[in-house]
Amino acid sequence: MKYFLFLFLMILLVFPGFSQKNVIDNEANVPNYVLPELLVFRNGKDVKTQKQWKKRRSEIVGLFERIEYGKIPGKIRLSKFEILEESDNAINNKAVRKQVLLTFKKDKKQLSVNLLIYLPKSVEKAPLFVGYNFSGNHTILSDSEIFLTEAWVANSPSLGIINHQVTEQSRGATNNRWPVEKIIDAGYGLATMYYGEVDPDMDDFTDGIHPLLYTEGQTKPADDEWGSIAAWAWGLSRAYDYFKKDKSIDDSRIIVMGHSRLGKTSLWAGAADTRFAMVISNNSGCGGAALSRRSFGETVEKINKSFPHWFCTNFKRFNNYENALPMDQHMLIALMAPRPVYIASAEDDKWADPYGEFLSAFYASPGYKLFDYKGMANKQLPEINKPIMNRIGYHIRSGKHDVTDFDWEQFIRFADLHLTKSQD
Repeated sequence: MKYFLFLFLMILLVFPGFSQKNVIDNEANVPNYVLPELLVFRNGKDVKTQKQWKKRRSEIVGLFERIEYGKIPGKIRLSKFEILEESDNAINNKAVRKQVLLTFKKDKKQLSVNLLIYLPKSVEKAPLFVGYNFSGNHTILSDSEIFLTEAWVANSPSLGIINHQVTEQSRGATNNRWPVEKIIDAGYGLATMYYGEVDPDMDDFTDGIHPLLYTEGQTKPADDEWGSIAAWAWGLSRAYDYFKKDKSIDDSRIIVMGHSRLGKTSLWAGAADTRFAMVISNNSGCGGAALSRRSFGETVEKINKSFPHWFCTNFKRFNNYENALPMDQHMLIALMAPRPVYIASAEDDKWADPYGEFLSAFYASPGYKLFDYKGMANKQLPEINKPIMNRIGYHIRSGKHDVTDFDWEQFIRFADLHLTKSQD
């Protein structure tokens, strides 16, 4: 780490013009930048084979761990799980519903997280989409049997969330983002958790999963230790641990999906845990799929000031100095190789930099070429609502920052293309 800090300070001295203080929302104002080489080792040697990529991949994971998302300072296994409720007549009698309590214990500390699962009755061993929701499992569907979360939730009177507690009014409040029946009809299952049960989305590390790994007297993560995004990614991996134990789930075809900050989470989860067969990022922007060096829309400085708990403290050292980073987000996308990865953008979501998200897919493509898979052929942004379905998939749809039926239709189509039983 001393090497990176020295390099960072030298760059600041030599190139003070790196600072980007204003919001850039026009392509003509994007600064000149040079991306770190994906297929070049730190010692300058080229990466030419799959075996060499394995070592280069470890280098890149280490950079993201130490500088952006933070490393996990220990191990916490799934201590136990308990199926609290199960029904075989959900979703118009098409699906099985399970509500599973996942419990984690460490040094007399404990955390429990509720996992909601819907599985198609028509499939003996179902592939599965898994992703977090923003306000509680009960918000994804108007199903009176889903447990209400007792965890802290950001206030939203319009969703029936008052004094940071959910109410019956919030049932099904975000069902527009979760076409559960469409997913079931396509032959896939869906699993979801409320991300705030793993770590509340606030700048406070006294609750959630972090304290389970604190040393004596510690009250927050060290500078290179996990922020909330890494904690949420950890939670997705622990859900995977349960999926391996559930005989009705095909654990070889688990698809991790996330939107916005949870899209950043799905990407890091897929990079850190190669058991996920496919990774989907929806409108993930800065710290997700978008290139940091473009400084377009939300920047490293702005995201760290608005959400100081999402990333590790080391990441703040690059506020306004994105060009000093020894990595960029195209390298994160490449960490999925050779597994299929899909990036979704929205035309009106300038804050998330749709073109920057697409460019990450383009610059990650050489990593997929090592495995004889196609990524993006050129830098030309595709037409609106015209998906690209190569091993790296991409679409930019009309509309705003959201998850729509159109998005889900592409996710399902992409999974059908790349995760069938006949695929390698």
